Amino acid sequence: MFKKILIANRGEIACRVIKSARKMGIKTVAVYSDADKNALHVQMADEAVNIGPAPSNQSYLIIEKIIEACKSTGAEAVHPGYGFLSENQAFAKALDAAKIAFIGPPNGAIAAMGDKITSKKIAADAGVSTVPGYMGVIKDTDEAVKIANDVGYPVMLKASAGGGGKGMRIARNDAECREGFERATSEAASSFGDDRVFVEKFVEEPRHIEIQVLADKHGNTIYLGERECSIQRRHQKVVEEAPSPFIDPATRKAMGEQAVALARAVDYCSAGTVEFIVDKDKNFYFLEMNTRLQVEHPVTELVTGQDLVEWMIKIADGQELTLKQDDVTLTGWAMETRIYAEDPFREFLPSTGRLVRYQPPAESATVRVDTGVFEGGEISMFYDPMVAKLVTYGETRDDAIGEMRAALDAYYIRGISHNIPFLAAVMANKRFQDGNITTNFIAEEYPKGFTADDLPNDDPAILIVVAGYINQRIAERNAGITGQVSDHPLEIAESWVAVSGDEHTAFDIEFDGVNGDYIVAIGDRSYGVVSDWKIGDAMFVGEIDGTPVCVQIDLEGIGYRLSANGIQRSFKVLLPRVAELQKLMPFKAPPDMSNFLQSPMPGLLVKVSVEEGQTVQPGTELCILEAMKMENVLKAESKGVVKKIHAEQGANLSVDAIIIEFETEE
Repeated sequence: MFKKILIANRGEIACRVIKSARKMGIKTVAVYSDADKNALHVQMADEAVNIGPAPSNQSYLIIEKIIEACKSTGAEAVHPGYGFLSENQAFAKALDAAKIAFIGPPNGAIAAMGDKITSKKIAADAGVSTVPGYMGVIKDTDEAVKIANDVGYPVMLKASAGGGGKGMRIARNDAECREGFERATSEAASSFGDDRVFVEKFVEEPRHIEIQVLADKHGNTIYLGERECSIQRRHQKVVEEAPSPFIDPATRKAMGEQAVALARAVDYCSAGTVEFIVDKDKNFYFLEMNTRLQVEHPVTELVTGQDLVEWMIKIADGQELTLKQDDVTLTGWAMETRIYAEDPFREFLPSTGRLVRYQPPAESATVRVDTGVFEGGEISMFYDPMVAKLVTYGETRDDAIGEMRAALDAYYIRGISHNIPFLAAVMANKRFQDGNITTNFIAEEYPKGFTADDLPNDDPAILIVVAGYINQRIAERNAGITGQVSDHPLEIAESWVAVSGDEHTAFDIEFDGVNGDYIVAIGDRSYGVVSDWKIGDAMFVGEIDGTPVCVQIDLEGIGYRLSANGIQRSFKVLLPRVAELQKLMPFKAPPDMSNFLQSPMPGLLVKVSVEEGQTVQPGTELCILEAMKMENVLKAESKGVVKKIHAEQGANLSVDAIIIEFETEE
């Protein structure tokens, strides 16, 4: 067995590989860019090597630097994780030439499956069902439109070397096809150095379901069930689960056997994933094969009891699979949500910055957190904005969802925006809970984007109870401070008013000093509160009327901002007379920025598409902003005239930086 391996990656996947290697008694080497010198994977590894500047094309994507790091540290093998060089045939070849083992499949399999056009031809020859489309390389926009009309709208434009949602566009007419082809080609060239794009039929009401395969170097190939990955936004997975609530045993067997046939057709060995699109009648079509570890592999690990990273290392070492197909069983249910540094209330735009507070939920038999960050660390603009993968397990799907909702409540992140409110809303969504999902789920459930109105409509009384409880505890502490004037001790009021926006809810608090329990009364309803919460704790964890509750707490001036189940509400707990005076306080409106185009995220201004004095109509392209290797086209929302352009092409913009100023036409 290898004595030392190098992980050619960063973030949570590097940390994940280090954990399995450590369990196997293998020493690890981390590589890092200048931006990652204090990263968690660097701290966890036995050794670490700097490989260059922050941009990945100057560090993590430089093959020579990875090989040099292997030689300088004596690493015998490399695990590529996912992304970066994980599916790069030249990297695998270079390692082979340097006599360094690649913990992944052979070069031929990477080449065959890494090109979506070639892979579909091989799949068809292997008897795998494929989606109708045009597999040739498209030379220009006009040809793309002609092919799209031949295939029939809607169509999917895809980068041949693509992945991670980059270089993908859906087109339902000629205009969308033209714009989609240009954007997909540009993103493909920027992200993969390969601008080839192909067209295939877009399946309506589709589900994205994938099969995990394992193959060794001795001809043994098996499948480890399926993963449901239909909850996607911009073609990037957000929620995954295993097994799928849609797939029956017969379909699972058919999909699994086709996945194995494809793996054998390219002499595959290592862990790999065959992705299918499945229609409402359970007809399934091959999408692509990922010749690497998938982001969502933990859900398969939890329901099968197998460590996929450990198997990858053993297979690379030449060991034979001891697991046979009949040994594979799916027990229970696993759910994974991807915690991203992004603002769901601003069209999910990336959020960068420092993790001022970071406290993930405690790991247990039912909760797993794969993360690559820590409190005080930084989410960089140079890399993918994933903070962590939160994975839960239960005997049933409902149990796994319940565990996930509780774990999301207990995930405390401050300093950046994050998508936990959105994930909580998905978990509370009845359609999701019923398993009635497709890849269109997010677009159909949140057609106008995600807003505060989409948050779970839970009873806010629980938050009011917690606000009253913590206010009472603080008041008691203040009343006990020494050095008070003896004739004027601080007395604790028995009645308070919780003020939330325009709402004024009065409640009384009674305290049973005998056993330390609190009774919070709101109107004619009383709630029993039991908790060991201490002043200064970021989270209230306790029971209200015997039901476990976890509420996040932030001080907001003289009030509290409370968060639970995706809901965030601000309360001021005031004396009745103070609450009356509060109503008289003037309101200061924020400045009107409606005539300005502001940068919705940190990013690079790739292109300014308008000129000063130009009249724009709704939908006119104003500029293109690149962030996290994704190009975002900003368009005009109303008619107007460009008064002044405040930012030049090539500028690095911060959030809310002014790009263009308009004047409204009379």
